[in-house]
Amino acid sequence: MIQILSSPSPVPSEIFALIALLVLSFIVLLILRHYLPLRTTPAYLLVPVFFALWLPATIVLLVPIDLASNASTDDDTRGIWLPPRALLVSWRISYWLTFVLTWFILPILAEYSDAGYREPKDRILYSLRQNAQYYALVFGSAVLGLVYFFISYGPSFTSLKGLILALAYCWGLVLAIYLMGHGLVAIPRNLIRNASASRQLRRLQTEAPKLYEKMEDAILNLEDLEVQVSQLSKRKTGSARDFQDWIEELSDICNIPESRPRNTLPRVDNDSRIIPTVITEKYLADLTRQLTRARHTKSRYVDEWDRLLRNASKTQAILDSAASKKLDLGASPPGSSFWEKTTVLTPYTRYLLYCHIIPYLRIFLGVFLALASACIIWSELVKAALPTLSVIRFTVVHHWTGDSGRVGFAGQLIAALWIMYMCAAALHSVTEVKVWRGRALVRRNTAHESAFWYAGQVARLSVPLSYNFVTFLPRQIYKETTFYDILGQYVDLTPLGKWFDYLFPIFVLVPVCATLFGLYGKVKRLFGFGVDIVDEDEDNQTSYGTGSWREGRDLIERELNGTSISRRLDEAASRSTNGQGRTAPILTVPSARNEGTRTPFATSPSYRDQPVRRPAQSSRSNPLESEPEDDNFFTNLSHRFKNTFDTMDTPKWLQEIGDGFKKPKWMGGNDEGGESSTRGGRSDSDIRRWFGGDGRIRL
Repeated sequence: MIQILSSPSPVPSEIFALIALLVLSFIVLLILRHYLPLRTTPAYLLVPVFFALWLPATIVLLVPIDLASNASTDDDTRGIWLPPRALLVSWRISYWLTFVLTWFILPILAEYSDAGYREPKDRILYSLRQNAQYYALVFGSAVLGLVYFFISYGPSFTSLKGLILALAYCWGLVLAIYLMGHGLVAIPRNLIRNASASRQLRRLQTEAPKLYEKMEDAILNLEDLEVQVSQLSKRKTGSARDFQDWIEELSDICNIPESRPRNTLPRVDNDSRIIPTVITEKYLADLTRQLTRARHTKSRYVDEWDRLLRNASKTQAILDSAASKKLDLGASPPGSSFWEKTTVLTPYTRYLLYCHIIPYLRIFLGVFLALASACIIWSELVKAALPTLSVIRFTVVHHWTGDSGRVGFAGQLIAALWIMYMCAAALHSVTEVKVWRGRALVRRNTAHESAFWYAGQVARLSVPLSYNFVTFLPRQIYKETTFYDILGQYVDLTPLGKWFDYLFPIFVLVPVCATLFGLYGKVKRLFGFGVDIVDEDEDNQTSYGTGSWREGRDLIERELNGTSISRRLDEAASRSTNGQGRTAPILTVPSARNEGTRTPFATSPSYRDQPVRRPAQSSRSNPLESEPEDDNFFTNLSHRFKNTFDTMDTPKWLQEIGDGFKKPKWMGGNDEGGESSTRGGRSDSDIRRWFGGDGRIRL
């Protein structure tokens, strides 16, 4: 390694860079294998997603090499460096491929995979129609920027190229700064919170009721679509005869066993799932799209529920091991990795590891990352006004010669760590956001459209964050880099772009303060709605029976003990499906009550029962009518605004306006308690008491 760093020839550095690229390729393949089945995934998905993850990783590698190649030291400790021509070619390939993937290839392929049509031509046309609105907004804003560039520098190819690069960078920077600000607070806070096993168990118990309800809704939605497909498959005449092969493919996808217990009670939303008289290609495409989304949604919540149960069982075992000083986590689940199945530690050493070593490591790492987050936020604030006070520049530039400095191998390593942490903070926020079409990463079963979308976000955020990090360094250093020649000079081409690059990162304080002080939940409680980007704190949970941690504790215990009704019915159905001669026992399912999700002991809410919805939740509408293909952009936007205001809760401050006024006793007021007494479940303030003492009207 020392010979590579001190060699005047670029060959050792090129070999080192080639090995690093191979290692990055192997890591990207492992990531793809974790979220996608490689053998059954089509090539049109694997190849673009691979490059969408691999190219941003190469950018993280190229930035430190670029700094050392153009801002090298005068001594022999130059670090990893490349010739100017090799750097220029590498940057052009990495940047422009990332640009094309982000803005053109990945969005089109995402809608192509989610089209629902059978023929590739129809899927491409559907994808182009869906992306036409997005490109219309992009080109509309580009026209305004083009007018500004032409007025400032005249019509030329340089102005057009500068406009494209500057707009793409500014849009990516807006998204990156907001997501990174949230992640800089969320990552250290989660590490510190999860250091306590009891607090982690309480958090899991709090999340259990909501997650279980979402899983039930996903299963119900999928069952409704499967019933619709089964009814459609019974049609053998008319227009359905022209699409018989398509309908049979949908029936094979559903694969509903005859012995599967289903809910026979009619639901309110079943009226909206009426099969049309004339079966059209558009109807079958919408049905296919909704069925695919419902299957992946069910897989997502089932996977999250299983993971929550495993974490809760593991955390409870850690807490129970405090008395015996021995920790036995039991057998590994079938889908565990190699490291989870490997047993090396004894029960006592495992107890020491999980109860004494890992908690302190989490606290230490959380505090360390909190300090790193503070350094990044401070560097963003002082970058424009007082750049010499930036902390990051002193950790990267170690060899100062007057006002300028040089970057060695240690500075390269630290620079790579800074960029990786900034990207990790932004991507951590992407996985937590809940308002983007229900997309999620599921182990070995991620939807194709979700894989394209998440890969696009990785490619979109890597370039703005990398260049934003470069601007932390002295201007004399980063202006000499090839990265500045590729992107930076076009961002600084106009005063508007230059000052936007320097001043907008100050707004990182907005997501930082919103996440640190819980402003999302406060805005939601004040106005009845808000940005649901983070979970509410444990201290703000509701009472028992409406999603509290006690209900989650009972629900987790019933699931782990195998006493839930849904699990018993699934086991009975599997026994009868496998052809066993033994008849499954008949279980008495208690009827749904009006209290909501509260159930008696040893039972749990089942998706076979008729669910009792809360008043704030409306009945599920037809998914085929929720996203009409013929509606334009403004119609969809007006529908979203209408749904937002229709489901808005009354603000708390508006509900408490009349609390300061006391009612007279003849109207049922109570001066001492402040609350009217109740008799037999009825309030004394009932107007019927004016006509009789017991609340009944006397004739």
